[in-house]
Amino acid sequence: MRRAVQLSVALAVLILQNSLVANRATAGVAAPEGWTMESPRDEIRPQFRWEAKGGPSQNGSFVISADSREGLSGFWQTKLPVEGGRHYRFSTQRKTQGIDLVRRAGTVRIIWLDEKGAKALRDKPTFASYRPGTRPRAEPDFPADVDAAPSKNDSSDWTEVAATYHVPENATHAQVELHFRWGPPNSSVEWSDVSLQPIEAPKPRVARLATVHYQPRLGKTLKEKREQFAPFIAEAAEKKADLVVLPECLTYYGTGLKYADCAETIPGPSTEYFGELAKKHDLYIVAGLLERDGHLIYNVATLIGPDGKVVGNYRKVTLPRGEIEGGIMPGHDYPVFETLFGKVGMMICYDGFFPEVARELSNRGAEVIAWPVWGCNPMLGSARACENHVYVISSTYTDVSADWMISAVFGHDGKPLAQGKDWGSVAIAEVDLNEPLHWHSLGDFKAQIERHRPVIPELRK
Repeated sequence: MRRAVQLSVALAVLILQNSLVANRATAGVAAPEGWTMESPRDEIRPQFRWEAKGGPSQNGSFVISADSREGLSGFWQTKLPVEGGRHYRFSTQRKTQGIDLVRRAGTVRIIWLDEKGAKALRDKPTFASYRPGTRPRAEPDFPADVDAAPSKNDSSDWTEVAATYHVPENATHAQVELHFRWGPPNSSVEWSDVSLQPIEAPKPRVARLATVHYQPRLGKTLKEKREQFAPFIAEAAEKKADLVVLPECLTYYGTGLKYADCAETIPGPSTEYFGELAKKHDLYIVAGLLERDGHLIYNVATLIGPDGKVVGNYRKVTLPRGEIEGGIMPGHDYPVFETLFGKVGMMICYDGFFPEVARELSNRGAEVIAWPVWGCNPMLGSARACENHVYVISSTYTDVSADWMISAVFGHDGKPLAQGKDWGSVAIAEVDLNEPLHWHSLGDFKAQIERHRPVIPELRK
């Protein structure tokens, strides 16, 4: 009997302690109607607070914060009605304190639910799948960080987190989750101005991406080499290409000269020549060249715009043995350039053997990566496209009979959308840069990369 009383008292004390912890974690909360406070486990439950005058517009804010312990996780949650089949724009403002890795700690999840509260189904079977012909569930979406706006009530900056979505046909509600994940001690995330509004369907962003499959065997001068590509650029223009990618070191190929003998300033004679063609045909050209900058030589990919001017230049970051022995200098930056159809990055040949190059270009917003490549394993082209959900355009000197590198446009699933198989052929793929690719179990993987990709310890980003 005494033991039963002792157990009852101990149980009552435990319940009281848990209640006090829960109360401390939600002290002062007067949550707006329809919002709840959630956590994966009670022992990592953070503190929740509603600030009636918080946020950049002073309309109120949802605060989640950690005490002296690390790793606390939780989120504010609500369900908002939606009309299936329509487009909606989600937007919220976020501010953090004491968090270095905001991309992982301060995230939004949106889950599209049907009338039974289950995950809705995507409308079209146009997705990467190991179950062809079936419709995948609408897995969580992750809006992206857009920009920062000055706050009206203090000197801190608020970042907009937003995205536009095509709601699945059988969806009736959007479950919105404002997350605080794996927070450092005494850190916090604050959310405000949550909005989910119907909008008109955005126009497709169609781009026609082209590659040239050719070896410039004739001639020995830089002029003779570059002029051999004129008819292929004209053919790409006839096929209404927006961007045409040429191979690596095209003025050097087959000359028998040293790298330094074929290097030019940029802008220089070769970029001026391709600039005239780009302007004549009203398209973008990526040409693989050798650049001289003072006493240094670089292996470069140069983007030239339809106005005939150099849009940007990428210096090859990873160098194979032969280029190191030939005195070429590696680059150190990963520029991404805005074009009329989308954001373009570039990498060159050996870069494709290393996932960091394409990943950094993707991190910086590249939607298309042009890849002049002498030779490489085509599976690496597929991997770079698939792991980043970007379009990769390769232009190679390798013959298809070698069963090695190909000149192709790789899609988000890593599969070639178009390939040049004969010498002198131009292959084109038309893509919609606004159209996501949905996978079974993953959903729109591209939207998840920024929130889920691993941390680089030395960079903490």
